[in-house]
Parts: sequence; structure tokens; C-alpha cells
Amino acid sequence: MIIYQVLPRLFGNRCTNREVGGTIQQNGCGKLNDFNVQTLKSIRDLGATHLWFTGVIRHATTTDYSKNGIPTQHAEVVKGKAGSPYAIVDYYDIDPDLATDVDKRMDEWQSLIKRTHRVGMKVIMDFVPNHVAREYHSICKPLGVKDLGEADNQNLHFSLDNNFYYCWDQPLDLSRIVASKQSYEEKPAKATGNDCFDNRPGMSDWYETVKLNYGVDYCHDHRRSFSATDIPDTWIKMLNILTFWAAKGVDGFRCDMAEMVPAEFWEYAIEKLKGDYPDIIFIGEVYDPGQYRRYISSGFDYLYDKVGMYDCLRGIVAGYRSAGEITSQWQSTDDIATHMLYFLENHDEQRIASSFFAGDPWKAIPAHIVSCLLRTNPYMLYAGQEFGEKGMDAEGFSGLDGRTTIFDYWSLDTLQRGYLHSESTEEETALRDKYQQIMHIAQDEKAICKGSFFDLMYVNHALCQKQYAWLRKDGEEVILLVVNFSGEKVVRNISIPQHAFDVLDLREGTFDAVELLTKQPMTLEMSSDVPVQVEVEAYDGVVIKWQQH
Repeated sequence: MIIYQVLPRLFGNRCTNREVGGTIQQNGCGKLNDFNVQTLKSIRDLGATHLWFTGVIRHATTTDYSKNGIPTQHAEVVKGKAGSPYAIVDYYDIDPDLATDVDKRMDEWQSLIKRTHRVGMKVIMDFVPNHVAREYHSICKPLGVKDLGEADNQNLHFSLDNNFYYCWDQPLDLSRIVASKQSYEEKPAKATGNDCFDNRPGMSDWYETVKLNYGVDYCHDHRRSFSATDIPDTWIKMLNILTFWAAKGVDGFRCDMAEMVPAEFWEYAIEKLKGDYPDIIFIGEVYDPGQYRRYISSGFDYLYDKVGMYDCLRGIVAGYRSAGEITSQWQSTDDIATHMLYFLENHDEQRIASSFFAGDPWKAIPAHIVSCLLRTNPYMLYAGQEFGEKGMDAEGFSGLDGRTTIFDYWSLDTLQRGYLHSESTEEETALRDKYQQIMHIAQDEKAICKGSFFDLMYVNHALCQKQYAWLRKDGEEVILLVVNFSGEKVVRNISIPQHAFDVLDLREGTFDAVELLTKQPMTLEMSSDVPVQVEVEAYDGVVIKWQQH
């Protein structure tokens, strides 16, 4: 399973934070209709099995769509001109920025789901359960559905029946954020999305959002006030939202900041939704390893492996951690290995090619090989990563930080060249081809996609700093993999211990093999007494396959 994450507006023609006559100009942004069959096939052919369309649900923005009957938002509670895709203003609506015809935006989304399915991929969309925009108001909710906060008793800081938390009749104070006199009014102030329960959020807080109430009284020792027979109103409303999108044909949800929502809610919601849609998948953004197993037992199919494998691989690529540390990372999640989602980039992280990370996208090829071919768990690729997108633009609110902005009207030349115009540079094409080759191995080779795994590092101590080696096996098919994080070509002798022969049922002898990345045939001598000599190019790897006959 390979997930391709894309923020659709980044696919447009050059789209910047222009202001014309007091109105934000954003017509150059990517649209849902830009993902035609040809573009979708190109992403599929790269190796993607799932497409995560980021920022599809309508969120707070400074763009005025009032002529289409869409409420405007106050600029003081919007980050950037385009706004954060994680400050939702209507859970039942589609972002009008992404529509060719704003009044038909839901139809365009459903058409994209169908096109994606027709080319053989599945669709993942965001579910943002922890917080909403400060000016949340649904204009597209189904008949009979009450809005979030519509029936709240705002005189109570906390109530099981309230959807929001309130700051004891105090007005919202944005003086730490707004330079001039504040004009946005909110009284009583609602608690801010990052668990800020006073009325005066700061610039580092998620001040544009408000926290949703799942029945936890944070100001009284995090007391849980719910039970199996006393379900918070928010649980019911959020399950209804999940059901709404599942009925539209969505195949899965990437759940933002899932660990900030009690695991009991996930048990409740996932069990009920999978009762009607058994194949739907849930991906959780969980950063606390101590909670991984709790959230998996709550029903999550996959969790981000950020503080473990991502941080480790980033450190190796950047040169301040050793390759041997990969062993301790997979060991720490070995019992839940199939549930861990590996990645090297996403919208929160800095681009590999940026000067804040590696400065050169080729340096991460060994990390890409590890992420795709180490185990059988899924991998996620962020749009532009395959072309070496640098993320070194000073886009506006986001600034020059090595990330691709999610807050500003922006687009990426690398994506336009690669998918809209077929004009990628030779370097971009070569990098994409390398990514594609590795991801196809991940899907096509049985020993990789469903085989056993054996770490060879405990008998190959000389590799620990810059190289890493392991085995994969399924039936009679065996693959030896060695990656080189060094900037120099190396020749290494890889010992295969007797324990590997016993565990994997390997056979000693001489075999005809092929190196899958170069397609070069070779003769391989397999013995627990004689190491296998391999030559590995700088920032690359070898993937040697043979059949035991």
C-alpha cells in the first residue's frame, strides 16, 4: 500500500497571494478537475495505490465567496490568505477554491472520486476531529442535522451536551496576535484547538481553531464524563460526518491529531462505521509511542511512524545518526509493524531537498528504499517529493522554512512540469524514475510485499554507521538488500549468519541472481561461512534477488 498525499491547489498554474481591489486573487490555484484521467494514471503508474487529497473540506479562508451564498471569515482568525485546511468551517462542504464551478463543488468532488476509482486507486480524505475554525457554521449539513455548538449552554465551561468548551464568560483576546485593535468578537471565548483553555491564545497556539468537546473535562484532572450509556453529543455528530463522506465513496480517512481525541470515541465510531463500510481504513496522526497500541486496539488500521522511523531516517540522511539505529526503531514497534505508516515527507515536515534537511533529494534514496522495502507496512509519498521539490519559497504566512505552505495561495512548478505539462527536467525525471522503480519493487516482488524479514546488522558491525543490510523471503524467493547512506561508493562483505539460514529456511549453494535496480545478472554464493561481497553506489542501494531451486 502506497499513499500519495497531495494538496490539490498546489497543482495549479502559478498561484500566489495576490490582492486585487481588496479581493484575494486565487484563480490560478489547482482544481479538482485538474486531476483528469491522464494525471491520475501518472500518479498510479508512479506506484500509488491510494490518493490522499488534503484540504478538500471547506475551511476558513480570506477569499470572498459570498456571491455563492458562502459565509466569509474574519481575517484575524484565518492563518494566511488561503487559510489552514485544518480549520474546518463546514464539515459537509467542499472547498470552493478547488472548484471550477463553485456551485457544483460537491459534484466535482464526487466525480474525482469516481475517476480515481476507475484508474484503480482508492481515495483518502482528511477527518479533523479535534478542532474546527472559530467561525464554524455549516450551510450544507443534511436536513435535520444540528450544527456544532448550536444547542450549547455557553454559560458552562464544560458540559457533556456541549460541543465546545467556553472560557467562563470572558471575551476572546487576540492582543498577542493582532497588532492593531482587535475587531473580531467572540464572547464567551471558546477554548483553542491545541488545548489552550484560557481566552488569550498566543501566536504559537492554534488560535484560528476551537477545541471540540468529547466528554473530557480538562480543567478538572482530565475527568472522563462519558460512559457506554451516556454518549457525548459530539461523538454522535462526528460519527454522522464520517458516515456522510463514506457514503460519497471515500475509501479512508486520515485522522488529524487523533491522539488529542479520546480512544473511546474511536472505538465507538470506527466499529459503527466499519459495520456499514467494512473496507474503509483509518490512518491516525499519533505521535506518542506510548499510545500506539491503545489507538490500534481502538480500530486504527495505520498510525504515523514519525517519532520513530521518520526521525531516525532523517537523522541518518542528515548525518547525525547512524544507520544501525534503524534496528532499534523497527524493534520498538515489531508487534504492531504492519500498522506503522512510514514516510519521509508530508505537509508538516520539511522537504528533503530543502537546505533545512538534506539539500539534495538523492541523499534520501537509501531512506526511500528502507521505507518501502524493509517490512510489509505501508508507505506515504508527498506530492513533489518524487521530483526533488525544495520547498524553499517564501510563500507568505508560512515563510521560508523548507516546507510547502498549506496556508497560502501557492503552486509548485515541479508538479506542473511533471503532471500537467510533461516538461520535467532531466534531473527531475531521473529522480522520479528511481522512486517509481523502488515503489514498483515494493508492490511486485512477493518477498517484499508479503515476505519474512531478517535484520543482518548484528553480525555486520562494520556497516553500522553508513550502511544497513537485511533479508526478505517468501517461499523460494529470497532478496538481499543493502543501502548506502554515504556519499562514496563502497564495497562491503555481508555476513549471513547460520541463524538466518535456520529462521528463513535458506539453502546454501551457488545461485543465479539479479540485482533489481540495475537488472544486472550475477552469481551468488550463499554460505554462513563466506560473506557476500556487494558494491553499492553513493546514496543508493542494491536489491539482489534469487530463487532457491
